[in-house]
Amino acid sequence: MNKRFYVTTAIDYVNGQPHLGHAYEKVITDVIARIHRAMGEPTFFLTGTDEHGQKVQQTAVAEGQDPRAYCDALAEVWQEFARTLGLSNDDFIRTTDPLHEAIVQAILAKLHEQGDFYKAPYRGWYSTKEETFLTDRDRRPDGTFDPAYGEVIELVEDNWYFRMSRHQQWLIEHIEQHPEFVAPDYRRNEVLGFLRNNTLEDLCISRPKARLSWGIPLPFDPDYVTYVWFDALVNYASLPGMRGDTVVLDALGRWLPAGVRIEPNPELRLWPADIHVIGKDILKFHAVYWPIMLKAMGLPLPRQVLAHGWWQKDGQRMSKTTGNVVDPVAVIRDWGLDAFRYYVVRELDIGPDGNWTDAGFASRYQAELANGLGNLINRSLAMLRRYRQSVVPARHDELAPEVGTAVAEVLEHCRRHALQDALIRIWALIDRANQYIDQTAPFKLAKDPAQAERLDQILYNLVETCRILAVLIHPFLPDTGRRIYEQLGIEGAPDRFELAAWGGLAPGHRTQAPTPLFPRRD
Repeated sequence: MNKRFYVTTAIDYVNGQPHLGHAYEKVITDVIARIHRAMGEPTFFLTGTDEHGQKVQQTAVAEGQDPRAYCDALAEVWQEFARTLGLSNDDFIRTTDPLHEAIVQAILAKLHEQGDFYKAPYRGWYSTKEETFLTDRDRRPDGTFDPAYGEVIELVEDNWYFRMSRHQQWLIEHIEQHPEFVAPDYRRNEVLGFLRNNTLEDLCISRPKARLSWGIPLPFDPDYVTYVWFDALVNYASLPGMRGDTVVLDALGRWLPAGVRIEPNPELRLWPADIHVIGKDILKFHAVYWPIMLKAMGLPLPRQVLAHGWWQKDGQRMSKTTGNVVDPVAVIRDWGLDAFRYYVVRELDIGPDGNWTDAGFASRYQAELANGLGNLINRSLAMLRRYRQSVVPARHDELAPEVGTAVAEVLEHCRRHALQDALIRIWALIDRANQYIDQTAPFKLAKDPAQAERLDQILYNLVETCRILAVLIHPFLPDTGRRIYEQLGIEGAPDRFELAAWGGLAPGHRTQAPTPLFPRRD
């Protein structure tokens, strides 16, 4: 059974509302998934919600709700958000799913049996807001903790620890030998710098049930629940396990809780993940803790952790208190989904931080979507309608070499997941086609019957270029790609890159009347 290309987003903590950063991560992951489908690869795209932990419990209690009911309502908000973004995800995992909880317990039982855990007293500082223990290294020069940690309290309690330090040298060697494991390369250097210059501390993987009841109980100590990060990271492997992936079940099946049975599905092979798309702020969890957890479980490591940057607005950090935010749902409602998808992928390469400006958004919409792509499709189909009654003339290959070069370069960018570079190259082709209209002036040739054959040649080159553009943009702007196909009178979706070969439009084919793809905005 061939393994599917398996790509994930981070799962979103339900104790909050979706924002631009969440939308960006989901859109770029969706584009990557659609690219691999367009290449003909069986693909699986996972997103979901992280629903356990102290913040969820505290908020639910404060609102007089049962944590489960509180999570059910918020999970629907996040699922609706995924639909609003037009995601092509194949599943949506919730960490409150009973089978996910059973697989987490199997992992805990296996690691405990192997001697990977030990119990020890802890005395130190704890941030409830970030659900993490702090040390003196986390203090600022004046001795205080960063306000981002919220209230920091001193804790004295016993907890269970995962022996991580024993794996430190192995992980350094793995990252050195697999340079693609963390991307971009400067994020890999950050991880290696951290591992080479610090002794990796053992990870506290429990919380006393007396303090936190909303979590997955430790199977070997009923007085404790699992640390939310240990539970959350497992989602990437638990979903394949829940669906019967034998790689996961072979590693964990014997330790599943009594009464839990998952049928193996030899036809479904997902693990290991090909790419985890995450924000740079959770790099340590994914590039240090997660690979060590997987090694202890006996599971292969993901092929890549791809870390993206953060968005600012107008050069300032986004903040609800100051009102300096971008509501992606409002932007989509106002400008359309594909305009939003285009801006975030075109404006920000995967890796560095980006800056949203409303003026920049409006400018890209007007210049690149309305006057660029929209104008090309509209002019080409309108001229075919006016001069040839929407009937495609005989094939002509004047633009074929240039278009072929562009297609090859776009596909190379797509293979490297250089999404911004791919869009830049697609728009260079759009600009070339618009320039071709200006240079050949078909509207002048139409007045001279002696130029009928030349006019046919130009019209074929234009509509065939439009057809190929529909294929190239489909992973990025799926609705726009479909609408171009509809206006060209082509059935089906432009969802396979093999369709980008020159000559797909047959002479005599009839196109539809053009309608504006991106109406101009005042």
